[in-house]
Amino acid sequence: MKKVVTFGEILLRLSTDVGERLSQARQINMHYGGAEANVSVSLALFGHDVYYVSKVPNNVLGIAVENHLKSYGVHTDYLLKGGERLGTYYVESGVGPRSAQVTYDRKNSSVSQLAADELNWDEIFKDTSLFHVTGITAALAPAMREVVLYSLKKAKEYGVATSFDFNYRAKLWSQQEAAEAIKTYLPYVDICSCGELDAIYLLGMEKADESLKPEEKLAYYYQILTEQYPNIRYVSSTFRGVLSASTNTLQGNFYKDGVLYQSKAFQIDHIVDRVGGGDAFAAGILHGILKGLAPEELITFATAASVLKHTVHGDCNVFTEDEILAFANSAPGRIVR
Repeated sequence: MKKVVTFGEILLRLSTDVGERLSQARQINMHYGGAEANVSVSLALFGHDVYYVSKVPNNVLGIAVENHLKSYGVHTDYLLKGGERLGTYYVESGVGPRSAQVTYDRKNSSVSQLAADELNWDEIFKDTSLFHVTGITAALAPAMREVVLYSLKKAKEYGVATSFDFNYRAKLWSQQEAAEAIKTYLPYVDICSCGELDAIYLLGMEKADESLKPEEKLAYYYQILTEQYPNIRYVSSTFRGVLSASTNTLQGNFYKDGVLYQSKAFQIDHIVDRVGGGDAFAAGILHGILKGLAPEELITFATAASVLKHTVHGDCNVFTEDEILAFANSAPGRIVR
């Protein structure tokens, strides 16, 4: 069982019932989640030894967060207590042609006030195989950008494989701010989650020829990315087609050694909850890398994990490895050379 460390902010999520706007809601549903926490839960359910690094307030909500993580087998040894508040966000559920809407209330949250020296990073990275963090954590506060950079550099000192998901959120920081920070992280990243728009608008790449197929465009961006940062060994993303808030298509992409591998395109009907679908995909990618799966198996597994997440409420993907394998199509994924 390999030790995995993730670092980020876990939040209280308050969401409306389908068909009800936030402005008219008289009752609300509660869940706990956040990008890295969601990845932690999935990887723990897949059998990995997962530790979550964060800071939560020393009150009943902090206790609830700890209980939530422990209930899925995530270790909370590095979950600090203190600060002013737990970050919160509100989700107005989408339906049909109306998209879901997210409203953040996370300013001055406990983790956004975290200083790098509050944590014993030497202990955290001892015997660790993988470290995962996202751009969301870096976007929480200017000081957090430096904490994320410090954590990535420290992980590399210990020979830990590092994973960084761009996860750009326009409501948290500007494209310029994100671009400046992310470019300092990439020299310390082994596994990267980055889409076409990230490549164009955050990394400043020239747009691919419009005559190319979507998968050929993506391979073009990934080739440039791995040439600019030869330390990056794996890159991933998804193609999502939005027919309505309730019906999407999803196809996974995984780039390794100059080759783009694709899953089949899944159609997801009657979406229950889309939040956390990207984190489920990221966890599937990381699990496949840790297990040494063949690229075709890896991308099929990761995409199937994300598809299944769309069928349950809450931020977390609560399916085991066996359940995902049983669901996934046994046919190998496509290879685009």
